[in-house]
Amino acid sequence: MLLTAPPVSTVVPSYQFASDNTSGICPDAWAAISQANANSVASYGDDPWTTRACELIRELFECPAEVFFIFNGTAANSLALASMCQSYHAILCHEMAHVETDECGAPEFFSNGTKLLLLPGERGKLTPEGIAHAVERRRDIHYPKPRVASITQATELSTVYSIAELTAIKEVCHRHALRLHMDGARFANAVAALGVAPKQITWQVGVDVLCFGGTKNGMGIGEAVVFFRKELADEFAYRCKQAGQLASKMRYLTAAWVGLLENGAWLANAQRANCAAARLEAGLRTIPGIEVLGSRDANAVFAKLPAALAAAMRERGWRFYDFIGSGGCRFMCSWATTEHETEAFLADLRKQVPSP
Repeated sequence: MLLTAPPVSTVVPSYQFASDNTSGICPDAWAAISQANANSVASYGDDPWTTRACELIRELFECPAEVFFIFNGTAANSLALASMCQSYHAILCHEMAHVETDECGAPEFFSNGTKLLLLPGERGKLTPEGIAHAVERRRDIHYPKPRVASITQATELSTVYSIAELTAIKEVCHRHALRLHMDGARFANAVAALGVAPKQITWQVGVDVLCFGGTKNGMGIGEAVVFFRKELADEFAYRCKQAGQLASKMRYLTAAWVGLLENGAWLANAQRANCAAARLEAGLRTIPGIEVLGSRDANAVFAKLPAALAAAMRERGWRFYDFIGSGGCRFMCSWATTEHETEAFLADLRKQVPSP
């Protein structure tokens, strides 16, 4: 039986600014999955959909990369980091990085104990100075040896690294023999925000491996681990298998990538999410008593709401997260966030704000 797309009303959830994970599968990905479901094909990635997805990713990055498909971001990041480390090494990451705050120790687990060293940095970004300090502060054998710098693009604070910032990080990594990992769960949103070619913020600025997010970009499940240095991918397939990440019916992961990439839906989805966030941010700035926090580049807006106002909005059915105890709320937009939904949220907010 062929899959048929659900009605739009069930694809696009209402009252959801909690996460870009709450959205449904975008039509382009769904159509490709439906096509992949029409016939029997070989298993474990030996199928035309997986071959085509790899080709499209290489074309997108204009690079003969090694590509692997993983079920989720936790496994993608953790296995990619583990492939570049020994247990006595350290990974340098921002103190708010997802690999630190939301992976349940998976990077340490899959690397047999590699230590995460947490670094500060404004707007959720690592700095060349911070990386250099972390490497140089201790070089004795009693301390884990820094081996990898891990950056998030777009960051957990909805900011993006510019080409110049990434180039500076590349230089310090090269100077200290550090490999460079990029957590790209929202990589498409960063490309959309910067208006650059994907290669300009990956291998051209020294990124060794990218975890390219598909789930938050309109797929139902799946990430791609893209090695720009092929030697680092040696035996990575075995890591995937051992970690339970080798899909037997791989085409259901990879067909969605074909749907996203063939006609540019990956970028259109990201642009739509970013624009929805910009619209929401502009509206929040007009409401008395609400303080927009930081500066937004990608698809999340952070704002400080009075506790009573936040509670009232949740009672009305709106969903959003308090962000890691920072005192603010996070409002995340997705490919499916509509102008109507955004305006309805803002209208409800205005109704709850007392008149001056």
